[in-house]
Amino acid sequence: MKLINVGYGNMVSASKIVAVVSPDAAPVKRIIQEAKAKGLAVDATCGRKCKAVIVTESDHVVLSALSPESIGNRSEEE
Repeated sequence: MKLINVGYGNMVSASKIVAVVSPDAAPVKRIIQEAKAKGLAVDATCGRKCKAVIVTESDHVVLSALSPESIGNRSEEE
């Protein structure tokens, strides 16, 4: 199982990631709000601004302070 560092020592399983997107669009903001309401949101920003939203197979939403490009580059390593 490969883990991807999504910032500040937080890891996500690479095989479970469906998408990594920017949080700026209205549909993505809706996804975040719905995940928070269902208890499926994981805030891995450590108090910093959210720059990437990671959607997993289980409909969990992980908020990261790293950019989507940075997370994508980390997933390509190895």
